[in-house]
Amino acid sequence: MNEFDFIERLRRHAEKRASAPELVRGIGDDAAVIKQFSGRDTVISADLLIENIDFRLEVNPPRLLGHKVLAVSLSDIAAMGARPRWAMLSLGVPQEVWETNFVEEFYEGFFGLADRYDVRLIGGDLSRTGEKVVVDSVVLGECASGESVSRFGARPGDCLFVTGALGGSAAGLRLLERGASLGSHEADAADIHAIQDLLMRHLRPEPRVGWGLVLGEEHLATAMIDISDGLSSDVHHLCHESNVGVKIQSASIPADPLVAGLSGRRALDPLMLALNGGEDFELLFAVSPDNISKLPTRVDGVAVTEIGEVKPAAAGILLSEGSRDWDLQPEGWMHFK
Repeated sequence: MNEFDFIERLRRHAEKRASAPELVRGIGDDAAVIKQFSGRDTVISADLLIENIDFRLEVNPPRLLGHKVLAVSLSDIAAMGARPRWAMLSLGVPQEVWETNFVEEFYEGFFGLADRYDVRLIGGDLSRTGEKVVVDSVVLGECASGESVSRFGARPGDCLFVTGALGGSAAGLRLLERGASLGSHEADAADIHAIQDLLMRHLRPEPRVGWGLVLGEEHLATAMIDISDGLSSDVHHLCHESNVGVKIQSASIPADPLVAGLSGRRALDPLMLALNGGEDFELLFAVSPDNISKLPTRVDGVAVTEIGEVKPAAAGILLSEGSRDWDLQPEGWMHFK
């Protein structure tokens, strides 16, 4: 049993209990949605990050970690087409970490990103842990009543899009694991800037809040999910909830150009990282053909790319290259395999 099987079990248990009329969406999406009395819905997301599982202190400066913790949750809110408003942050650190500047710098990074999107910290907790740093991030957003975007609205005939480029974060992680570090100039001169940019894409991701708002408020996306586990896995999540299949064109996947530039010298596979790498925090979404012409060219300087088409569930989840199709297996991140 992996964590997705366990989550599905929890979901079935929760749905057996008495339903609450104010609950619009519960377990199974990027965030829960609760109906407000003022014609607005509250969208809630929670993320747990554990040292040496989700991050390593030796390569994650505390300011960048504080930024990333919030970015992860903002990405979930964006995937619901909602506007982030409030945050609750709980932090547990060992005594030796408490006695450094870690906590102050961590919150500086958190507030730096929160201020950009006018997100207010309204609560949380601070505790001492035995050995590892533990972070629990909760972000609340809002949208017009009944207008959140879920994972279950895609229909055959819809076109599939992604924001930005994929694989950069995973490439940055690979480089960190091989000894690269921020500010290092040990690489070839031609590679230095590309390596540093890729490291930052992993350590300081940018949530697509602007795109999420446009897709949600303009009713352009029929279904949406953020790419946190990897495209191959997250497209399976979206298809499962919508009960559809897809065909993705491999040549259309926007692999990060920096990865392509380093691939030969650094043994990085751009397509595999784009498919399976994860933590890009881009948005994967479906759009009805009638609405494609309404999509902006860019939002906040970020473009979108059409990568495939939604099919009936019986068609499966396919990766296409020329005249050949393969079953696309979910090879992204999984906590418990």
